[in-house]
Amino acid sequence: MIHTTQINGLTVQTGDIICTMNGKPDILPGEFWRLVGRLVPGDVDHVAVYLGPDGRCVEAGARGVVTFNVHGDWESEHMMAQRGHLVDTFYGAAYPLAGRGLSPDLEEQVREDIAAYCLAQVGKPYNLNFLNAETEDAFYCSQLAYKAYQRVGVNLNTGLAMEGLPGTNLIVYPQEIWDGNIHRMAIGSDQLSVSSNQDTPGG
Repeated sequence: MIHTTQINGLTVQTGDIICTMNGKPDILPGEFWRLVGRLVPGDVDHVAVYLGPDGRCVEAGARGVVTFNVHGDWESEHMMAQRGHLVDTFYGAAYPLAGRGLSPDLEEQVREDIAAYCLAQVGKPYNLNFLNAETEDAFYCSQLAYKAYQRVGVNLNTGLAMEGLPGTNLIVYPQEIWDGNIHRMAIGSDQLSVSSNQDTPGG
């Protein structure tokens, strides 16, 4: 079943990807996570996958793969206990299935598959080997989304690399999930960006 909700005024459906920035102003733990976020290329530091019903999401973080609930607005200080004390700020949502010309029936099937895959990983540990995005024994945040979408023929790894560091193109960065797909920002939500990478699931 496909679920729909709104987070900070943006509509998301089962399988859509929530993008955040580490840290939050005026919260002491937020300053720590802001520093951690500086290690990740780009503005987007973390991603989670919306599942439903209501505000249920899944992510890979310090506690491994967990589910948590959002209630309308992204208030990370109220979700800290569920998320291993991660503090972040809502940035926007990425829609990897948008613009791919899927029939309604196929899109529903794909979204259900993505959600089922993510839920099957709950309880697995955090993957500290960022260069190994292909393992399914442990996950980091963007790797979880990458592996879920890989099953349906969508490659979320655009090849982004850290300058001067060979092999870092193997890492799936949160920023490339944002840049590589149609997305909508939390502020100025009329800004819509279309990716040139429009592979059809299964193609």
